[in-house]
This record gives sequence, structure tokens and C-alpha cells, in this order.
Amino acid sequence: MDLNLLRVLDALLQDNSVTRAAELLGTSPAAVSRTLARLRRAVGDPLLVRAGQGMVPTPRALELREEVAALLRGCENVLRPGPGFDAAHLQRTFTVQAADLLLVGLAAHLTERIHAEAPQVDVVFLPEAVEGGPGLRQGWVDVELGVLGHLDPEIRTRQLRRMTPVGIARQDHPLFDGPIDARRFAAADHIGISRLGKRLGPIDHALAERGLRRRTAIVVPSHTSAMMLARDTDLVALSLADWLPDTVSALGLRTFAIPLDLAPLDLGMAWHPRNSADPGHRWFREHLAASVLAPAGPGDDAH
Repeated sequence: MDLNLLRVLDALLQDNSVTRAAELLGTSPAAVSRTLARLRRAVGDPLLVRAGQGMVPTPRALELREEVAALLRGCENVLRPGPGFDAAHLQRTFTVQAADLLLVGLAAHLTERIHAEAPQVDVVFLPEAVEGGPGLRQGWVDVELGVLGHLDPEIRTRQLRRMTPVGIARQDHPLFDGPIDARRFAAADHIGISRLGKRLGPIDHALAERGLRRRTAIVVPSHTSAMMLARDTDLVALSLADWLPDTVSALGLRTFAIPLDLAPLDLGMAWHPRNSADPGHRWFREHLAASVLAPAGPGDDAH
């Protein structure tokens, strides 16, 4: 059913007049008359009939008057913008897909931020196991956080910050006995970090351009396990510059600049456009972004 038919019928039944209905709708009496003819055919009733100089409603029209008005009110409620957003009464769980290194650096700060405004909001962090899959499209994931890639074409993104990869090893590692150049870096045994078990990456390509190779002695699926291994062995791992400095120090680890020309990592977040205008989702995205960008957030891991 064309909703315009209901609007015209409602106007006609308000004043029982084609002319006044046309004025109310901002159209011509001829257009209203044509629509009245369509309504009569659809309903199977004349609706309005001539009575002297005016028109009067039929019994069927009188039955429809309140029903039509209620239908239009319902349609207006559906199309009206939602009520104002109130974080204090928001009860919702948001799901974030992120690498363990990122969530360890921001989860506490994010939780403190959102609970200050919305104490009944919870956050679930998922590993990158669903990366490149339909998680955002199918609603399993609210926000993907990290180095973005392999996203569905409709996905919305926002770049947050550029980060530099660094090496990390125990504080008394022999590597720190002298300047760390590409040759000494390649000579150390390394920890690979890949949830898919990959052994080669940008570092290996950069070393190959210099005629060098490194040995990846072990591959682990997470940065956390890599840091623990680096703490207890002579193996070298990777981390992010200025990320979790308190944790690095507490574990007896030390970071160093990688002596290669490596591209920085662009950290961003992604979400499905179905959630772009949702006020609760938008509120959460702003807090997530602020937790990543806040000067005290990434460094203050004792928070």
C-alpha cells in the first residue's frame, strides 16, 4: 500500500473536503480527486459522497478515520530519529578483535573510560583468528583494531596512529654489548610471531636485500608468549616502540631500534556501516580511539 494514499485519506476524512485536503497536503484539488478515486477502488466504498454543497463520509469512512490516523502516527514514530543517547543507562556488550599486545596496552584504560560514563557496558576482546573473515559483516565483531587488511569493500575504517616496530630482548643480552647493526641483528636467533605459523616477513625481506638471513628458531602465536620467551632465553622478539614500557622493564626486557629500513605500522579500526550512525556504537568507537591515542594510555600500563 502506498503511504501517500493513507495521507490523502486522512486529510479527506479530517474535513470531508477535497479542496481543504488539497490545501493541507500542498497539492491541487484535481490530484486529490484522482487519489480519492484510487482509494474508492481499493476500499470498495465511495468513502465521501455529495450532500448539497458539501460532502459527507460513509459509515465505512467513519470506521477508517481513527484507524488511518493511528497508522500514520505509527509510521511517523518509525521514521522519527531515535531518542537522545544516554550512556549512563546503556546496557550493551561490545566485541573488539585485536592482537594481544594491543589489548594489554589499552584494555585497562578503555575499561576505566567507559565505566566512568556507562557502568553497565562490557567489552569482549577476541583474538585475530577471525581476521580477514566475515566477522564485521555478520556482526560477530563490533570493531577490528590493528593493522587493517583484507576487509570487505563496504567496511568503514579510521586510521589512529603510526607505530614503529622495535626489537626486544632481555636486558643482559649479548646483543647489547655493542652497536646493533644489521649483521649482528641477523646473527641472533629470533622468535617469530604468527598465529598462522609463518616464518618469513618484512624483516626477512629487508635482510635479504642486504644479503643477510636470520634464523627464526621458534614461532609463537602471540606477542605475550614471545616476550616471556625473550625474558628467559637469548632469543630476540619484536614489539612496538613506546608501548608497554613499564611491562617491558618489569620483565627484565629492553627494546632497541631495528637496523633496517622497515615501513611503520598504521594502526586503525574498522567497523560495518550498519553501525556507523548507531549512537552507542559511535560512543564506544570514540572511547576506543581515545584509549589508543591518549598520551598516557599506551605508556601507562601500570594504570
